[in-house]
Amino acid sequence: MTITEKILAAHAGKKQVAPGELLNVRIDLALGNDITAPLAIKAFQEIGAKKVFQRNRVVLVPDHFTPAKDILSAEQCQVLREFAKSQHLSHFFEIGECGIEHALLPEKGLVLPGDVVIGADSHTCTYGALGAFSTGVGSTELGAAMATGKLWFKVPESLKLLYYGKRNPWVSGKDLILFTIGDMGVDGALYQAMEFCGETIQNLPMASRFTMTNMAIEAGAKNGIIEPDEITFQFVKSRAKRAYRIYRSDRDAIYAEIREYNASKIFPQVALPHIPSNVADVREVGKIEIDQVLIGSCTNGHLDDLRVAAKILKGKKISSSLRLIVIPATQEIYRQAIKEGLVEIFLSAGAVISPPTCGPCLGGHMGVLAKGERALATTNRNFRGRMGHPQSEVYLSSPAVAAASAVKGRICHPEEVMRKGT
Repeated sequence: MTITEKILAAHAGKKQVAPGELLNVRIDLALGNDITAPLAIKAFQEIGAKKVFQRNRVVLVPDHFTPAKDILSAEQCQVLREFAKSQHLSHFFEIGECGIEHALLPEKGLVLPGDVVIGADSHTCTYGALGAFSTGVGSTELGAAMATGKLWFKVPESLKLLYYGKRNPWVSGKDLILFTIGDMGVDGALYQAMEFCGETIQNLPMASRFTMTNMAIEAGAKNGIIEPDEITFQFVKSRAKRAYRIYRSDRDAIYAEIREYNASKIFPQVALPHIPSNVADVREVGKIEIDQVLIGSCTNGHLDDLRVAAKILKGKKISSSLRLIVIPATQEIYRQAIKEGLVEIFLSAGAVISPPTCGPCLGGHMGVLAKGERALATTNRNFRGRMGHPQSEVYLSSPAVAAASAVKGRICHPEEVMRKGT
């Protein structure tokens, strides 16, 4: 069996499962945010549930419209707050200790290798970077899972994505996954498990791994997953608050398809409007002027992402023609960015720093686009109207490309603003 099949089998009390099989699966963690959890709580109450299945296994994170941008968003957060209090939930993270959910949960040690995690947010697939099965579900499913601790799944086929070769300068997990989505299309892995492996993946830091599994959903996948290794263990060992189990794919596991990618032939990528698969080498996109650059989100708001951006921006000023918004994904990342002087670099360059929030990624607040504006963002989606006006445009890139482009005022390769060898 593959790693995905093994995790699902173990959580369904079975020795063997196969793609297409329907399972009733035990849930290790159920997650909701300020958009989806109020609906889940309503479903929870409508089925007559009185208590959550386990108060330390349900996590609520208001992160999309927080700090509350208006009365309605404040009321959404209030629903979560009151439910968390009434259920005595161990894990309710609000302003002051909050963060973007998919960066926060791994940081807090709440998601561990071998887990089954569901969340009423499509990018819950992020946690596959730790060797967990994680996937997004609807609010009704979340409500049922909060009550019962179980949910049914159809076992997905697995797709093996093998990356080999040395990465080129400035190429990160964001470039690898954008290239892959460009190759496969946004439905290329429909209801499949994207299993990322190979020497290139083994040499990726955790931040890049989180980015790759985060965007598995942009290829239509049920989940993205990476087998745990020493890099995983180093991340988990100081954070884990409970025991966990490691799963690995068998050598004779059956895959629907195996694809290979030579990383040495992949260069910094950009996804052009209005779909994540409209991908091109940054050197081939031409001189596209931009009005806003966003560095952050659950995809690229990690400390390593901010370090790369700061390396490029140090001692430079952003173009007077644009706005640069930097959003550390969690309070801890924010704090460390201050300690390392990264925030000072951003401020000196002309950026504004936002508290952790999903706001601009979904066109909610803290960076909404006007008609005709173009943004280059390290987020994960660039659909029409995603970040604001339907006649605005969103381009996706890595933090390195985003930072360099902020200096130039147009989309560019980092080498345009950095000396070779720096």
